[in-house]
Amino acid sequence: MKRKLFQSTLAAAMLLLVYATANAQEAQERAIKFGHLNNADHPVSFGVKRFAELLAAKSGGKLKVQEFPASALGNEMQQQSALQGGVQEMSAPATTSLAGIVKEFGLVDFPFAVSNFTQADALLDGPFGQALLAKLPEKGLVALGYWDLGFRNVTNSKRPITKPEDLEGIKLRVIPNPVFLDTFKALKANPVPMPFAELYGALESRAVDGQENPFAVILSNKFYEVQKYVSATNHVYAANIILVSKRFWDRLTPAEQKMMTDSANEARGYQRQVSRAAAQRAVAELQAKGMQFNELSASEQARMGQIAKTVTERLAAGYDPAMVKLYNDELARTRK
Repeated sequence: MKRKLFQSTLAAAMLLLVYATANAQEAQERAIKFGHLNNADHPVSFGVKRFAELLAAKSGGKLKVQEFPASALGNEMQQQSALQGGVQEMSAPATTSLAGIVKEFGLVDFPFAVSNFTQADALLDGPFGQALLAKLPEKGLVALGYWDLGFRNVTNSKRPITKPEDLEGIKLRVIPNPVFLDTFKALKANPVPMPFAELYGALESRAVDGQENPFAVILSNKFYEVQKYVSATNHVYAANIILVSKRFWDRLTPAEQKMMTDSANEARGYQRQVSRAAAQRAVAELQAKGMQFNELSASEQARMGQIAKTVTERLAAGYDPAMVKLYNDELARTRK
């Protein structure tokens, strides 16, 4: 019995070796610059590293990923332009940054749309998320799927956010995106669009009172040094999108494209797991660093959702009706 088990294991290992060798022979030596905004201790960075390891293994070390974290290659818009121009190969921005070129990506940012990770994954990995990805090649980008960034929460230096009224008058940095701007205007905050790379300095100088991001981002960027309050508003589920320059993609062989796609798919589950575990740990660490943490009651969060609904209904009217219908249908499916 043990001999048969050993023989079958050996045969499987030999098959994998043959497959990897065949793949490697089909790959050319290529350097891949992979930029993103997050620090090297953030779950997005861990996802990039896992992707790089998988791709190196599948290509026999010929497809080499070089990571550029912490906005080293510029802000999201600069990196997006670099991908479209073919001077950068990959990036992992938040989906929010794509609303400027495919308006319907704004639907992903609709507040209080999903309430847990299962719903979020089903929405993005399903027909709606894939329909969004299909719109990118004509914009010079190819997407390999969605990674986890997490539910976004508000921090500020003024007061805890326990109800919608607490946001009134707070100067809050938001992503330069209509959904975020209009939502926080409706909540009577003073939203300020600003590139992420400028945020810490703006918080430190009190040019803005606060910001909103997932817990792991708040911790990784040491916002606890310049913010007192962190409130679990959970107002938007945020995802990163794995982008490839179409100019680079079109130079790859079909075998190389498959290696890229397979590596991204395999890295996705790992990245999501790491990201969600980090978010849980981050709350305790932020409190240990001196931040005052609070949750919102279900009723107050529902009130925020009702205020935001007026914004999303108005914005949805300006989107492709077929995409809005698919979005609503898929939301209904994920909530069952």
